[in-house]
Amino acid sequence: MARKLPGLKRELDARALFSVAYGEIASSIYFALGVVAAHALGFTPLLLLIVGVLFLIVSFSYAEGTAALPETGGAATFVRRALNDLAGFLTGWALFLDYLIVISLSALFLPHYLSGALRIPALDRNPWDVVVAVCVILIVAAVRLVRRPSLYGVGIIVPALDLLTQLLLVVLGFVFLFSPHALARGMHLGTHPTWGAIAFALPLAMLAFTGLETVANLAEEARRPGVDLPRSVFGAIATVVTTYVAIALVAVSAFPGPKTELGTRWIRAPLLGVADRLKSELPWVFGDVLRVYVGITGALILLAAVTTSTSGFSRLAYSLGEHGQLPRSFGRLSRRVHVSPYAVVSAALISSLIVIGSSFLKNEVAFLASLFSFGVLLAFTAAQLAVIKLRIDEPDLPRPYRAPFNVRIRHADIPIPAIVGSIATFSIFIVAMATHPAARYAGPAWLALGLVVFVAVRVAHGEGLMERVTAPDERTIEPPVTFKKILVPMKLGIIGEEMLATAIRLASDHGAEVQALHVIRVPLEQPLEGEMVDEEERAEASLAEAKLLGAEHDVIVDGVTIRARAIGHAIVARAEAVDADLIVLGSAPRWRRQSRFFSPTVDYVLRRAPCEVLIVAFPQSVMDEELAAT
Repeated sequence: MARKLPGLKRELDARALFSVAYGEIASSIYFALGVVAAHALGFTPLLLLIVGVLFLIVSFSYAEGTAALPETGGAATFVRRALNDLAGFLTGWALFLDYLIVISLSALFLPHYLSGALRIPALDRNPWDVVVAVCVILIVAAVRLVRRPSLYGVGIIVPALDLLTQLLLVVLGFVFLFSPHALARGMHLGTHPTWGAIAFALPLAMLAFTGLETVANLAEEARRPGVDLPRSVFGAIATVVTTYVAIALVAVSAFPGPKTELGTRWIRAPLLGVADRLKSELPWVFGDVLRVYVGITGALILLAAVTTSTSGFSRLAYSLGEHGQLPRSFGRLSRRVHVSPYAVVSAALISSLIVIGSSFLKNEVAFLASLFSFGVLLAFTAAQLAVIKLRIDEPDLPRPYRAPFNVRIRHADIPIPAIVGSIATFSIFIVAMATHPAARYAGPAWLALGLVVFVAVRVAHGEGLMERVTAPDERTIEPPVTFKKILVPMKLGIIGEEMLATAIRLASDHGAEVQALHVIRVPLEQPLEGEMVDEEERAEASLAEAKLLGAEHDVIVDGVTIRARAIGHAIVARAEAVDADLIVLGSAPRWRRQSRFFSPTVDYVLRRAPCEVLIVAFPQSVMDEELAAT
């Protein structure tokens, strides 16, 4: 039987890409502002601006790379193409660490925003914040294993809510809180903060700009990756940087130095702290309403960050699995939800362990942020160097988008943003290694673990460490197609007989059971439970025949009669109720002579069915023979 194999479809337009990019990048302010302010103090807005400009420079290389290589994988894909599979894997493995930390921090900060909104103090401290965080991670993973979220829905609504919340805080903050005097209170560079604190805070500020890799992983799903993706990324980053600096100005004004409460009392819910500070400035109950609003929206946005980062992890794992850098099971898509179940489960379990393990540390937020800076700076540097090398080695590679401001070096046009960006990110990487014990020790340990995994996978596959493994031309799916429950609506005539026969043959081959459904269509002018003796007798007779035919082939047939106003709606509802794997329908030839091709019932089921649908169709000659015989 011919089947449509699942893959990543090009269905995201510019609006959806911009929304996803903004939502991915802007959500990090909900957990990054406090940890940066704890060290940078009043210089937090300036530090976020500097890192934001660097982030924009890096995005030029990402835009060119995704346009030239429009497939999932992000920096790991660029590096694999420019260098070799081992370098690409290590880049991807470092990015795995970043995805896991974003999942962990988002889940860990979520209960703190809820605590402020719902006035539940227990959620604001250990162990309940850890318990809630782990539950959130596991629930998101469970849902992702059975349901495929729509980026058109979640990807637009959540960023809009995010932007509205941040703009509301900025406007109210500049009206009631902003003060240049308060902003500079207690600040003296070299003392408050010290130069060492600035050096420590610089890598941490990278945490404020997460999400670029997740957006790059959407290249394989963009309708026009060479056009829509660069514009969407640049527009989102410019908006985010502007908003971040404005929020930081308001937040530091609300909690001035020399030791801002953003980095102490409100480190786990900095935007909620700003809302709490505004409460005393707003009239009547508006302050309480604002606090509840920011707490709930913050929790929702962090929940969305957990979801999208889990999907980003699975996309990256899918790319590495396809290219023989992880076990093949990671490169196989689930038939129902188009993700690798192994990747989703791995992301949930490892991030849960990170949340639990880091809760025993004295300053787990700074520890996790340091680890994030290790992974993201390594990946950013590698991505930009890969773009430069591809310019040298493959000058004729089609590049729908090219990074601007190029310089001619030995017959190759080298983008200046990639040169400047790679030097800057590597320099900050050195600073992170020098000032952050977590980056210095835990980061290399993570890479060493990844190297062990890579070697084990290549040895098991009989492939060389430097060998370039290409993805298969056809998508593979997990698990192989098997049917457990086959739903077949009963229908009179030759089409109905063939529908039932087809369902029973398939059930016999797959060891499945058949769910026979007889729908009695009740006209609108009659009551749904009114007397319909003839129809009930026909239904009972047809179901009895179906059970007899099933018994002849050792197939269990379970029959049920349903009354409904619309046959298609009843079929879909029954398929959901019994968790059917396949629906067998018939199509009369007369509909194929019309523009709609299928009957309204078949068309409805095809659009709404929760499982696969098999259409049994006949040429007109077969129907003519049946009519002649009668």
